[in-house]
Amino acid sequence: MMAFMRVPDSDHTSPATWQEGWHAHAQRLRSPNFGPRPARACIDLIVIHSISLPPGQYGGDSVQRLFTNQLDWDAHPYFQSIRGLEVSSHFYIRRDGSLWQFVSCDDRAWHAGQSQYRGRPHCNDDSIGIELEGLEGDTFEDAQYQQLAQLCGDIRRHYPIAHLAGHEHIAPGRKMDPGPGFQWLRLQQLLDFPPQVFP
Repeated sequence: MMAFMRVPDSDHTSPATWQEGWHAHAQRLRSPNFGPRPARACIDLIVIHSISLPPGQYGGDSVQRLFTNQLDWDAHPYFQSIRGLEVSSHFYIRRDGSLWQFVSCDDRAWHAGQSQYRGRPHCNDDSIGIELEGLEGDTFEDAQYQQLAQLCGDIRRHYPIAHLAGHEHIAPGRKMDPGPGFQWLRLQQLLDFPPQVFP
């Protein structure tokens, strides 16, 4: 049986961990695809996604290029199906656990699309999006779970997070990521969050 290393709830972070919504330990690459959050938005939801471009191919820079509107649409046949797409996420966790950030968490990233959760629509308004390099239905790496747990803990110590969900939970029938290969129980074991936080 695999042993889990719980991320402690003791404050590993300091005020220096965050600067205007940017995480100090993430590689910063600014996306133009963001906007202001609505007035009085309560940032209480983390949405977990999976992404790889082309689907199932890992290790390149296509995701970073997509989120910064620099993807060469002619570089792969699949890219024609998403040509002109303008999206972003707050964070992106590579297969090796490296962490990237594209949008300040104080701003509204364009990651959720049409969505509803907690009885509220427009989840982009009050959520933080985290993309895992992966394919819906496929498995994820140990390093990704460790980085994800550490990041979720850091976020929850800085923002009033009350819910964690997958893209599949906020847009059922339209999105299926991160999919059945993602181990929600494993994330729950790594975090010291109440059970009701999880989907």
